[in-house]
Amino acid sequence: MTACRKAVVHLEERKVNWGIYMKRRTIWVLGLAVLLLTACGSPIETNMSRDVNSLEAVNQDGEKVILPEDYSGEYWIADFIFTSCETVCPPMTGNMSRLQQELDQEGMEVPLVSMSVDPDTDTPEKMKSFAEPYQPDFSHWNFLTGYSFQEVKEFSIKSFQSPVKQLENSNQVAHGTSFYLVTPEGEVIKSYNGTEAGSVDQIIEDLQTLKQNQ
Repeated sequence: MTACRKAVVHLEERKVNWGIYMKRRTIWVLGLAVLLLTACGSPIETNMSRDVNSLEAVNQDGEKVILPEDYSGEYWIADFIFTSCETVCPPMTGNMSRLQQELDQEGMEVPLVSMSVDPDTDTPEKMKSFAEPYQPDFSHWNFLTGYSFQEVKEFSIKSFQSPVKQLENSNQVAHGTSFYLVTPEGEVIKSYNGTEAGSVDQIIEDLQTLKQNQ
């Protein structure tokens, strides 16, 4: 190979290496930008970004509630339950009750919303009867029903990425076990394990951080 040919090959190799370097650098810069935008967008670590669709419901007293409009301007916590649940709903509601107590101790007024995934069975009266052993403050904790099963099924998946399914030959409904943090603008920004008591402390910590940065 002549010296001239060697020079050309060397130059081509440098072009390729430079192209790879610039491509990697671009990917790194874009990744860093995403991380910075995420950090700047919220003072807490988030794991969701979903807008809450509109849902008309009634609470345990038969009063009309419209989500998310009725909670506009404030943070709120949501979950999905049903009154004849034989597995996850009692511990979830117990943890929500503990969350209510801790919010009260911290002097924070944050609405709690528990939505039935079995609305054909769960009348307002049944929802209230289910709730009462957990000592809810109904002025801050609503138990919602009054829509169709199809409506809550679509609402759950579209707004919270949480599937709902009626189990065959059973009165049980498969549903998500998360607690969801919703912003004053109606955006779901974080989910927590609703069956774990430790999630309550994390929710309190996140809410304190968010309120301090309002």
